[in-house]
Amino acid sequence: MAGILAWFWNERFWLPHNVTWADLKNTDESTFPQAEDLYLACPLAFCMFMIRLVFERFIARPCALGLKIQANGPQKAQPNAILEKVFTAITKHPDEKRLEGLSKQLDWDVRTIQRWFRHRRNQEKPSTLARFCESMWRFTFYLYIFTYGVRFLKKSPWLWNTRECWYNYPYQPLTVDLHYYYILELSFYLSLLFSQFTDIRRKDFLLMFLHHVATISLITFSYVNNMARVGTLVMCLHDAADVLLEYCRILNTTVFESWEIVGPYPSWWVFNVLLVLLQALHTFWSYLIVRISCRAISRGKAGKWNPLHVSKDDRSDIESSSDEDEVLPPSQKHHTNGTNGAHGTNGYLSSSPCPDEH
Repeated sequence: MAGILAWFWNERFWLPHNVTWADLKNTDESTFPQAEDLYLACPLAFCMFMIRLVFERFIARPCALGLKIQANGPQKAQPNAILEKVFTAITKHPDEKRLEGLSKQLDWDVRTIQRWFRHRRNQEKPSTLARFCESMWRFTFYLYIFTYGVRFLKKSPWLWNTRECWYNYPYQPLTVDLHYYYILELSFYLSLLFSQFTDIRRKDFLLMFLHHVATISLITFSYVNNMARVGTLVMCLHDAADVLLEYCRILNTTVFESWEIVGPYPSWWVFNVLLVLLQALHTFWSYLIVRISCRAISRGKAGKWNPLHVSKDDRSDIESSSDEDEVLPPSQKHHTNGTNGAHGTNGYLSSSPCPDEH
């Protein structure tokens, strides 16, 4: 075990040349970041998750109801035993051949059956109320932690001089405010990493998971090898909705200026790869936000603008319920020439015909 720990904490990986762990030992005059400090983030992540549950139940939910946001989910599909059996036992996305068979069996047109399956799939998705509560929790935390970060940076204006940070690296003592900032950020992203599996699932689930892993790794790396000054700026900008130009300024410092001042070493590469990865993810999400905004503006020009109308989130799993979303070929449009239940469903489900439920 001692050999494994010695290999893992190899100074030539974590620290620049001519720097050792002994240089970062705590003294009576100065305190430096220690890896064991981060253990505190694990129980705090659980506490953070419990605080979130209380917040959503007693703060976010009443706020949503006060804004007339109801707990009702998407439009429900009308009860139908045959379609329900196909949905639960066979497929949630029937192909053209199966739709034709169901159309003949039920004496429903194909478009109505497709609409039923769309509503039934959406029925399993969370309500607008649940989405509001989840978003309000994240908004509240980001607002708090960003305000704290700005206040902390305002008290330490020398932190904005990132080039000076690299000249003094890594002999920069740890302050109580900086320690609190790091532990709180790490706890929050650890809680998000695990709650993502119980939260509303979106199309960018894997990208978001990668984002959380990269953020946690970046926070951990920058704390352990005392890149905390640069890491503080990154976290503050990250929580400010990832302002692209400012983030690029930090990248310039960590990639080019630090190369000149302290030179590259293994953990320096890891640190910068994580930063570039986050920048790529933020650029992608910024593109999605701009696209959603353009859609909202174009819809407002096309018709009467409604300030309460929100364009569909490109990351959402909720399918559109608009009748205009699907353009079907003529062969799929209408089959209402009688009930063919007695002849089966072309090998899909044999059952007595269900009365027309339009």
